[in-house]
Amino acid sequence: MDAFKGKTLLIVGGTGSFGNAVLERFLPTDVGEIRVFSRDEKKQDDMRHRIQAESPEHAEKLRFLIGDVREIASVREAVRGVDYIFHAAALKQVPSCEFFPMEAVKTNVIGTDNVLSAAIEAGVRSVICLSTDKAAYPINAMGLTKALEERVAAAKSRTVPGDQTKICCTRYGNVLCSRGSVVPLWIDQIKKGEPVTVTNPDMTRFVMTLDEAVDLVLFAFTNGSTGDLFVQKAPACTIMTLAKAVCRLFSAGEENIRVIGIRHGEKMAETLLTNEECARAEDLGAFYRVPADNRTLNYDRFFSHGDPERNVLTEFTSDNTRLLDVDAVCEKLAALAYVRKELGLRT
Repeated sequence: MDAFKGKTLLIVGGTGSFGNAVLERFLPTDVGEIRVFSRDEKKQDDMRHRIQAESPEHAEKLRFLIGDVREIASVREAVRGVDYIFHAAALKQVPSCEFFPMEAVKTNVIGTDNVLSAAIEAGVRSVICLSTDKAAYPINAMGLTKALEERVAAAKSRTVPGDQTKICCTRYGNVLCSRGSVVPLWIDQIKKGEPVTVTNPDMTRFVMTLDEAVDLVLFAFTNGSTGDLFVQKAPACTIMTLAKAVCRLFSAGEENIRVIGIRHGEKMAETLLTNEECARAEDLGAFYRVPADNRTLNYDRFFSHGDPERNVLTEFTSDNTRLLDVDAVCEKLAALAYVRKELGLRT
């Protein structure tokens, strides 16, 4: 964290689950200033009062800015004097994006272009863009727009040297207990005495915590070169396993689980690293790094020059990663502050 000493960090989309996790990680450090940029004044006010109550000694580090990534003028105001940016603003709900795809384009694609353009203009040192497993082999509007976000970031990285503005992406799977995710829904259903609704019991999803999402972003920040994409090697579980774990922790019988079918635009399994990306990916232990493809538009060269070698990596999916059983998922859930609070335990 030494790189952040005395520096200004901007969290775009900073009132979401990721933004709250970043604040928890950074507020006690010697970072100079943390700017929270979002369009929801109520969430900003809630965050401001929470930090003032819980960490009054650090509250002066925070600065809140109202704006929208869709409007580059407001982004330009926010990035002035910023050293580093974590770009987390997005429309993330798969069914909503299916019904309003152009809204997802405006936020996830045009918004990302605005953030990166403003950052380059302002001489921001580093921008880390957050993406999702749904961007790999995308079949829904949310995934398609996040895939385009990654392409926008890669294209922008070619326009400016990395020692001026470094641009990297991170791609990760389902974050347990993040806003709008399924675990809080199930907990609420159990407390109301309602059935625990499961889309498809055999569906698999990567599972990770918000702290692990922050770890991935910091790893990209520290180890990335401009244009890089980073993927964390997350475990996975079936949706039924996750539901059973929640039922066990909250003393609900498994007979309360009801299968309701797949929603709009959902996959049976997710992919974090595609077979095509494996051709140039590097295995870094806990992470994969996919360097930028910086070949030019001079296609004539491809008829006479090439590289016949290919990496031996294979695609990384929620079906071929380590699958957690109910006990392992219970352990992971029981360590989360949100779950402990809902259980009435000390966090």
